[in-house]
Amino acid sequence: MRERPARPEDLGPIELEVNNIEVVYHDVIQVLRGVSLKVPKERITALLGPNGAGKTTTLRAISGLLKPEYGKVTDGRIVYEGTNLANKGPEEIVRLGIVQVPEGRHVFKHLTVEENLKVGSYIHYGRTAREDLERIYHYFPRLYELRHKLAGYTSGGEQQMLAIGRALMARPKLLLLDEPSLGLAPLLVREIFEIVRQINAEEGVTVLVVEQNARIALSAADYGYIMEQGRIVLEGDADYLEQNPDVREFYLGVAKTGGRKSFKEVKAYKRRKRFM
Repeated sequence: MRERPARPEDLGPIELEVNNIEVVYHDVIQVLRGVSLKVPKERITALLGPNGAGKTTTLRAISGLLKPEYGKVTDGRIVYEGTNLANKGPEEIVRLGIVQVPEGRHVFKHLTVEENLKVGSYIHYGRTAREDLERIYHYFPRLYELRHKLAGYTSGGEQQMLAIGRALMARPKLLLLDEPSLGLAPLLVREIFEIVRQINAEEGVTVLVVEQNARIALSAADYGYIMEQGRIVLEGDADYLEQNPDVREFYLGVAKTGGRKSFKEVKAYKRRKRFM
């Protein structure tokens, strides 16, 4: 394994920089403790870690969705194209080109698939949705087949495709994906991540994806961060993280002996100093 990973700057210009942020809920509960990360432009970046590590809170801090959860950024900066996003409203952040696909999909069940997609285009006043719909159906042919079906009667995988498609209708420059693999069969997960890679390659959309499934996330990502207990504990390009023995043992389920290893069997995780 290489001694030192690539830096985010090695992959191109930095589109988003989270600088030493702290987040508190209900003025009492501190969730993020000095989190810093950089997202290279037109690349896929993965934020990995176990439940409760602070991954979703990091996305909410970026997208402005902390306030509905009674949370706020109490220190640090979130800089996107020269603008500090910390504690700005979600509507303002969406207009800047940042769109989040939340965990759990949250489709409008009593609207058709196509009506759900059109909701995503309302931010662009005066523009017809037809061209954007054609883009979405190009990436998700299954949604075209289901376009007249009520969203509530579609499968979990189809709803995840719909949630991503609806976000793409807003023509984001930065797409935030929160646990897109949640509750889906492995074949569907691979299909969705292949589509995410295709969108990134064809449209140059920057992607920051939060995942517990480290294997599938690193297979798609260019760069990755590992978070535990509200802090970044390790970072590097995807190849470096995949080869890291601690990552392989704890997050990829491969013991040093080469066998499978569960989270419960892990006695300790050797934390590394964060690369600067």
